[in-house]
Amino acid sequence: MPELPEVEVTRRGIDEPLRGAQVLALRLGKALRWPLGVAPEALVGSRLLPVQRRGKYLWLPLVPGPQGGCGGGLLLHLGMSGSLALQPAGTLPGAHDHFDLVTTQGTLRLTDPRRFGAVVWSPSIADEPASRLLAALGPEPFDETLTPATFHAALQRHRAPVKAVLLSGRIVVGAGNIYACEALHEAGIHPATPCERIGPQRAARLLQALRETLARAIALGGSTLRDFRDVHGMSGAFQQHARVYGREGQACPRCGAAVRRIVQGQRATYYCAACQRR
Repeated sequence: MPELPEVEVTRRGIDEPLRGAQVLALRLGKALRWPLGVAPEALVGSRLLPVQRRGKYLWLPLVPGPQGGCGGGLLLHLGMSGSLALQPAGTLPGAHDHFDLVTTQGTLRLTDPRRFGAVVWSPSIADEPASRLLAALGPEPFDETLTPATFHAALQRHRAPVKAVLLSGRIVVGAGNIYACEALHEAGIHPATPCERIGPQRAARLLQALRETLARAIALGGSTLRDFRDVHGMSGAFQQHARVYGREGQACPRCGAAVRRIVQGQRATYYCAACQRR
């Protein structure tokens, strides 16, 4: 499933090429998770502003252009298997291509074999339906207002295991399964540790580790375990540099002990019992 690093890599790949482009047409294939919410022809003539990201959502703001168009914006989610790519004009869609935004600067195409992705129009990111879909998201990991103190305070409100709370996105967005495992290992925190037992110093280490892990993942193009490709069709490389994820039985790169695997909430968790104590 594409997580924050993969979505950020995608945002960076489409932002500059599409900035200022005029919408010429919008094509819909098989139904995605939610309906578009506007007639496709109503967007024709709109121009694209810089692409934004919130959690695992992309926001494509639109303004009316000289030829018209209703403006607003498109909220995109890649679902479990989706990827976006820029195609030359006239490139025919394939069986799993379910959304084309045809512009004067190329066609933005969503390929989604499982069709759990979504493209939804909203009058603005602060209005329904965008506001409702984004309402439950925690702060962004690189937001300056997310300090070690506020992060620690948020952890203290939860008794659940720290990895489960990280995956929920309630206290910070972006800690998908791979990245939560890696950040917890970097911070030396056992994934089953109840959040309320994590003190200020360990909370600060965890926040720093999460930021460093996500930044490293973005620099490496994200992770590709099955479907994800960037807008140029390239796979991510972070999984090749993971220190514990997917390395059960191998030596921990810090202490040499064997990496262990447990299941938490139906998700595989990898950790080092020697480095990560409760």
